[in-house]
Amino acid sequence: MPAYDPSEEMAGGTLGTTRTTSQDAYTQPMPGLTFEQNGDFAVGNSFDADDWVVAPASTASRDGLGPLYNATSCSSCHSRDGRGQPPAPGDEMLSMLVRLSVPGMDEHGGPLNEPSYGGQFQPHGIPGVDGEGATHLEWVETPGTYADGTAYSLRHASLSFTSLAYGPMQADTMFSMRVASSQYGLGLLEVVSEADILANADPDDADHDGISGRANQVWNQTTGSVTLGRFGWKANQPSLRQQTAGAMLGDIGMSSSVNPDQNCTTVQTECRAAPTGGAPELTDMILDLLVFYGQTLAVPARRDVSDPTVLRGRTLFRDAGCADCHVPSFTTGTSDTAALAHQHIWPYTDLLLHDMGDDLADHRPDYAASGSEWRTPPLWGIGLLRTVNRHEYLLHDGRARGLEEAILWHGGEGEAARDAFRAMSAADRGALVRFLRSL
Repeated sequence: MPAYDPSEEMAGGTLGTTRTTSQDAYTQPMPGLTFEQNGDFAVGNSFDADDWVVAPASTASRDGLGPLYNATSCSSCHSRDGRGQPPAPGDEMLSMLVRLSVPGMDEHGGPLNEPSYGGQFQPHGIPGVDGEGATHLEWVETPGTYADGTAYSLRHASLSFTSLAYGPMQADTMFSMRVASSQYGLGLLEVVSEADILANADPDDADHDGISGRANQVWNQTTGSVTLGRFGWKANQPSLRQQTAGAMLGDIGMSSSVNPDQNCTTVQTECRAAPTGGAPELTDMILDLLVFYGQTLAVPARRDVSDPTVLRGRTLFRDAGCADCHVPSFTTGTSDTAALAHQHIWPYTDLLLHDMGDDLADHRPDYAASGSEWRTPPLWGIGLLRTVNRHEYLLHDGRARGLEEAILWHGGEGEAARDAFRAMSAADRGALVRFLRSL
């Protein structure tokens, strides 16, 4: 077991870490930004936080909402730049969405959109355009028991669609529920070198440890080539610019130079005829500011790093094999933004795909990712989730109601680590969770 490294406290490196621990812990600019960069951060924040409106409008720089959409602003889903959650019973989805696809691949090897509803279910429409319908979640509980006899219960969601406005979906439609991910620290992950990421890949499990780890290879719309995917629940986005532009189109309905066409299918005639906010609606200047804002959100510093229980939990985390996928640290590469360059960071992810077993599978392939593979989510900052977002719903669909349940859902390549956790004493389980809350 490696000795404690004091640099672990500065999870985002010396220039990318904030010591804010309040409800604003995820919203802080990196302390290494220049005066001018802080100005760009503030402007980007305004475009992230404020609502977009229907075109035409007097606020020309903020119009173009829809015609179909999930939310009116980025912050609607990423509240305080944090994590989304499933809807409460009877409520509609807000910080959660549903991806749609049918068997087959598009021209670039990605998911093939459902013909009538596209690649994302959008419940809202601007005046004159019907939203696509509504969703309904039912939660199913499954009981379980730790080795020491302590009982627990896990839940998973059953999804149904109602009031479909554009006819039935194709019979073999695949769907996947996704909650919005936290936004901080993404710029640091973007400049981790591809070589360092691939160094942890073991697609054929050559070392026979039961952990594979595969890189997703996805279409890069800017370069017009297939490149390493590192963002999104299935690592299906190669860059923050493409991810941001994709979210602006899919979630808010804003076209851009990356995605110049409106998000309307051939059967959605009112959507196709609706007025737009320009061609494209999102200027490159605004897109650049949104991307810069997302790149330079600081990572919260760790707390209680030398606490004896935390240190014991750290050892248990590694001994259980959790760190085989949640790789603790990287050093970032070069960047035009000094705060992102050459930082020793502690994200606890390998940015690779892992087969997590049938119980977590959404059965929806995404480029090279199978229906049971997911990218290892970063763990940095997770201990402040309750403080910032007032919940602790975890995993891609928010099914886990805390860290313990998230661990217990691990299967496939995570099964051995899950079983090690389930076999621990209550005190050891508590210590491991205490370590996670220090991140």
